[in-house]
Amino acid sequence: MKRSTFILVREDRGLDPTTIAAEGLKLGRGPDCELLLNHPTVSRLHAGIKEIDGRFYLFNLSSSNSTLLNGRVIATEEAEVLASGDEVRVGPFFLLIDRQGDALKITVTLQIGLRIGEEARGEWVAAQPVVRPSASPALKEFAQALDLFWGKRTREKAGRKSPLHPRRPPRLGKARFNWTPTRDLVRPWPFSVFVWAVIAIIPLSIGAAFFYASAYAPEPLSNAHSRSSFALSAAIAERPNANSCISCHSVTGSMEANCAKCHTTAVFQSPLTTHAHTVAGVGCLKCHAEHQGKEFRPMQAALDSCTGCHNDQNKNTYNGKSVSTPHGGTFGYPVVDGKWKWKGLEPEELADRPQLVALRLATDTDRQWLNKQFHALHLYRFKATGNVSGVANPLPEVQDVQQVLQCSTCHKSWGPVEVDRETPRTQCGTCHSGMSDAFGQTLVQAGAPNCVSCHVQHAKDKRQVIPKVLAEMVKQAAGETK
Repeated sequence: MKRSTFILVREDRGLDPTTIAAEGLKLGRGPDCELLLNHPTVSRLHAGIKEIDGRFYLFNLSSSNSTLLNGRVIATEEAEVLASGDEVRVGPFFLLIDRQGDALKITVTLQIGLRIGEEARGEWVAAQPVVRPSASPALKEFAQALDLFWGKRTREKAGRKSPLHPRRPPRLGKARFNWTPTRDLVRPWPFSVFVWAVIAIIPLSIGAAFFYASAYAPEPLSNAHSRSSFALSAAIAERPNANSCISCHSVTGSMEANCAKCHTTAVFQSPLTTHAHTVAGVGCLKCHAEHQGKEFRPMQAALDSCTGCHNDQNKNTYNGKSVSTPHGGTFGYPVVDGKWKWKGLEPEELADRPQLVALRLATDTDRQWLNKQFHALHLYRFKATGNVSGVANPLPEVQDVQQVLQCSTCHKSWGPVEVDRETPRTQCGTCHSGMSDAFGQTLVQAGAPNCVSCHVQHAKDKRQVIPKVLAEMVKQAAGETK
């Protein structure tokens, strides 16, 4: 479409003349108007000027606010030809028209205190209908094209929201009552307010982390981690935790690494769990939970978690491996039809028992090697407690042990021809059930299977067996059982 040239002289703002080339000139207080007239009595799209067949026509596009041409009110959506010397009034703005060749010069002035349709230059002006001569067919055709142009402009404007678009339905009356301020006109909070808030909150948070640690925890730590001194004579940690947070939660290492570092002493090394748990990705935190209250016992929770995890109802997988109820729901002597079901010690456990490894001969079969491992682990190494019989302790330097396990503890008969395999099935349940801690508190109820007595999680926990086991006693035990 043809573009027209408009020269705008804003005397009301004291700006230099501006030349605009556009298909038409929109007048109003909307932000998309080429001639912006910002006043409450001016509609968002108030009027428009369009060049048709070499002439410039003025259109009144507002139904709520009037537009005057030389003191006459222009009817809504009507067109009037503009000529040099004409004066257009929109609200308090006066537009002086001057035709300069193909361009149209518009000089804008402002007079405050006047309202269209009520007072004009000190005289009352009545709104009279405009009598127009019969338009020619060519002019009607141009007028229809102009109607399409302004209709398209109106639809485009209505389709996009303006920052000043009213949120409530407009009320009846003048357009100035329908204007509603939005967030863009409200002064935001200074940035310094947020800076001072951060400066105040960070020290308070750090102070609370050190002086009121419970504020950051769901429940207090257990007594085992809140004590300031050791309760066990053979300590399993390098230092008392004393309710410290950063012992476990630190920036330099993970909780698993911090647990393993602290719980590594001369009699205990926590990282060495069973091979099956290592492959499954089960670490300290999976069994030993915390922040469950002061009376919570992490060791008790770990023992209870064995049957809680290892059952047929647990459908979770651990590094792709599933679990089920072990041993068909029972436990006992690991020999079925004269064959060992036990797989033997893990390589990590064997590496910590050089005396046991020395028992293996080059001529030993797999069955014989498993036999040696199993009996070397039991004979003369563990205390004979409960209802089982034993033999006098061969180690006089160990004063607190009266009797230790021997062959007759489990077998009523043994030898190369016939071995009693029925008695061990009941004796296993006698020894490998129930458990108490150093304070006499029950950890595993009597008669309930003690899983960790067979499946030792911490292979280098030296508190489990009698120290200084004699190599000759182990060899003797291995030679007596076949």
